[in-house]
Amino acid sequence: MAKIFCVANQKGGVGKTTTTVNLAAGLAKIGQRVLMVDLDPQGNATMGSNVDKRALALSVYDVLLESASVDEAAVLSEKCGYHVLGANRELAGAEIELVEVERREKRLKAALAEVADRYDFILIDCPPSLSMLTLNGLCSAHGVIVPMQCEYFALEGLTDLVNTIKQVHANLNTELKIIGLLRVMFDPRITLQQQVSDQLKSHFGDKVFDTVIPRNVRLAEAPSYGLPGVVFDPAAKGSLAYLAFASEMVARIAQP
Repeated sequence: MAKIFCVANQKGGVGKTTTTVNLAAGLAKIGQRVLMVDLDPQGNATMGSNVDKRALALSVYDVLLESASVDEAAVLSEKCGYHVLGANRELAGAEIELVEVERREKRLKAALAEVADRYDFILIDCPPSLSMLTLNGLCSAHGVIVPMQCEYFALEGLTDLVNTIKQVHANLNTELKIIGLLRVMFDPRITLQQQVSDQLKSHFGDKVFDTVIPRNVRLAEAPSYGLPGVVFDPAAKGSLAYLAFASEMVARIAQP
């Protein structure tokens, strides 16, 4: 059965999409069966997985409105090695359309349950706001991976996210927990980043992943080619770090 993880952080611009697509590609490279779900109407994770969001016949929007199954809507990104349940601008309308419907926050969970035995990992890229879309992601997931920069304001955003996860855990999904915090865009030369990293370690202990993703130009360039860095330039420092992170995820899940 698939392990389902949301990649979430209520702060924008912290590398959620970069983390989702590179972790998906990294897991695929080490032999895992992966489905990547794009829950952001901007569709960046879709485009960054070598899938044209404008050409999608069916998307996660159709799945949420129960007019298509995950099987019908997901496409294989051959270059990346994983399946993509893509998103495009249509998804912005789902927020409004879901307000009136029953089980609105559990729509994605029900749809993913039908395909859970076909994948090892299902990764969900959440939008930065706490919306009905993010709630669908959190209700579907076993846990949350939190990418964060080691900066002062990132710690404040983390407090908000932890509170949100506690509320969802209490009211909607008792399985939900933080799997781990991933330090991204890390530059060891900056003293403040090192200090915040140490603070995270002392406060969250083994909830902080051992892998650290460095600030890396090749990772930043990769989306303009419609590829995760792991596929675009496998030898780049950032790509190697995401591969190491994929291995760490598999090892962490294997622990009892």
